[in-house]
Amino acid sequence: MPKSKYEAIYRDLKQKIEEGDFASQELLPSEHSLIQTYGCSRNTVRRAISELVSDGYVQTLQGKGVRNIFRPVAQAAFTIGGIESFKESSQRNHKKGRTRVLQFMELIADEKISLRTGFEKGSELYYLQRLHYLDEKPLILNHNYFLKSAAEGLTPEIAEDSIYEYLENILHMTIVNSQRIMTVEKITQIDEKYLELDANDYNCMAVITSRTYNGDGVMFEFTQSRHRPDYFSFQDNAIRKSPLVRSDF
Repeated sequence: MPKSKYEAIYRDLKQKIEEGDFASQELLPSEHSLIQTYGCSRNTVRRAISELVSDGYVQTLQGKGVRNIFRPVAQAAFTIGGIESFKESSQRNHKKGRTRVLQFMELIADEKISLRTGFEKGSELYYLQRLHYLDEKPLILNHNYFLKSAAEGLTPEIAEDSIYEYLENILHMTIVNSQRIMTVEKITQIDEKYLELDANDYNCMAVITSRTYNGDGVMFEFTQSRHRPDYFSFQDNAIRKSPLVRSDF
């Protein structure tokens, strides 16, 4: 099925859910109604609904339909399970996002960088330090390493807009998965300086470390995102898998 078709349906339904067109716990229109509304096949509708289920927006009920279980949060929420750019997160949270590039350089991975990031020693990399603002408040400090051969032509101007848009729309990269670790770490002087933190009020912050891979199985990005603890909540949707059936012989 055309990827753009089910993604367009997914985005439209997601937007309607977020904007309150469907009340919490309300059933979405029937599968037949959605097929007529979007002029598509049953499989296309089911694929879009499956994406909403994975994101925690809806729940399928056997014999009843699809229920809206989305609950908006007061703070800006950045997802752990999904892969989205800061620009996309800002738009989803209905906030004005802005990115400022603090550092941009090309370097060769030495042993220390290799051990930290996972890039092979000798790899040519872009290193960026970026500050993300929401509604003109500095809230996230990013330390990014990008494999130069995978992100050829990257510039500070692109980095201030959306690197993922550049990779996907210009370089035609397929971004597949991201391995992430969330920790709580002490704030540094750099954190205090750029995130306007007072060490007397906050001595720790949330840190997300991620290694992201493209469709060729190549790790093209290592990022450490350092978040103000007083402005963010992190959300994910966990789905319980059926336990394995144990057989005793």
